[in-house]
Amino acid sequence: MPSTEHGRILLPIARTAIAQALGQTAAPTHPSTAASWLQAPGASFVTLTQQGRLRGCIGTLEAHRPLHQDVAANAVAAALRDPRFAPLQARELAQTDIEISLLSVRQTLAFRSEAEALAQLRPGVDGVVFESGRFRSTFLPQVWAQLPDAAGFMAHLKQKAGLPADFWSAQVRLERYTVTQWKETDFQPTPDGPPAMEAA
Repeated sequence: MPSTEHGRILLPIARTAIAQALGQTAAPTHPSTAASWLQAPGASFVTLTQQGRLRGCIGTLEAHRPLHQDVAANAVAAALRDPRFAPLQARELAQTDIEISLLSVRQTLAFRSEAEALAQLRPGVDGVVFESGRFRSTFLPQVWAQLPDAAGFMAHLKQKAGLPADFWSAQVRLERYTVTQWKETDFQPTPDGPPAMEAA
């Protein structure tokens, strides 16, 4: 079961990977990656923000490599290869906050209509993978904060896949997952000393 300590280890792995990719000297600030849970396959997303605004987000839906490698690779990709943003510059890194989302195993939904599909979604809880033919997209559970209505969430998910908001087909496939997330800001000291909050 992922814990707060997992976040304390994974977040520095992500930051070190980005710093090294940007040519900065970054001594590892985390324990050995030999721990069994770091070596186990894992699927993660790494999100970068600056003053609360998205600066990059790249992830993996299938667990196909050791978790520490997945986090490091996705961190570098979020910084340098998110097509929505220019590559992160070295001078920006200090002002960039990192968030890691560790994905659960995905669950396929069964439904006969879009209404049935929407009724099964759990706002604020589910990440959703949308697929229809060659079109595919996903939203992390965090996106519910901006799109709290299930119908609006689904409409934007279809648009992200490159389809009209009102698209529907018998070939639509939906999967849901949950995440355990950790933010660097969760571990930053408050003026009184202890962390601002602990990650769940």
